[in-house]
Amino acid sequence: MNTPFIRNHQFNFIKKQIKTLQNACTTVSDPKIVESVRTGVLTAITELFPQANEHQRQLLEQCSTAKTAVEFQLYIQSLEPYLEEFTPVTDQQLKKLFPKIKKLKLPDLSQADYRYTTYLGWSDIASSRRFLAYHLNGKLVGVEGRITPANKKTICFVCNRLEEVALFTAITKSKPANASPDYYKAIGQYMCLNSETCNGNVTDTTKLEKFIEDVTSTVYKN
Repeated sequence: MNTPFIRNHQFNFIKKQIKTLQNACTTVSDPKIVESVRTGVLTAITELFPQANEHQRQLLEQCSTAKTAVEFQLYIQSLEPYLEEFTPVTDQQLKKLFPKIKKLKLPDLSQADYRYTTYLGWSDIASSRRFLAYHLNGKLVGVEGRITPANKKTICFVCNRLEEVALFTAITKSKPANASPDYYKAIGQYMCLNSETCNGNVTDTTKLEKFIEDVTSTVYKN
């Protein structure tokens, strides 16, 4: 039985590393340089999974002998049965995340492939609001805020890629002691407008988790 252990962002990271290695195999003539790149790629991939068992390590290390485009593609395909799905959610669960939004616009999840999902993100253009759902420390957490389109490509704080983004601004739930009733703190980040694109690019969840922590006061435990 194939026990899933690779999360979407880790899979994206592996694909990025393999692309680097494939490029070296194709364009670099010096075997020593190619092997140096291969060693670096293999180390980067295996270090993502410090708790991997022997079978999982062997699976990840199969890229150590790949040289052709076909072999690299077969390596990537061999990992897909081990992708760990984003735990599916229902419309009712999403509504509970945002109880103050009486007419919550829900995303169409009928075609969602949760294997390639790090977070759920959708926008209500009519109200200029954006919603995120993410499993943080085993708990489904929601963040909602205002969006202001940037009208130009900018680096997304989640996937660190140059994409069409909007400024996503959320109000934190925590307040300092003795704060006035009118106190509030807003946190804003540029984020991909297209969540599918973002989920296909993200290789590290650190900044996303920090943002959610800051907004929701939920502590992430690695």
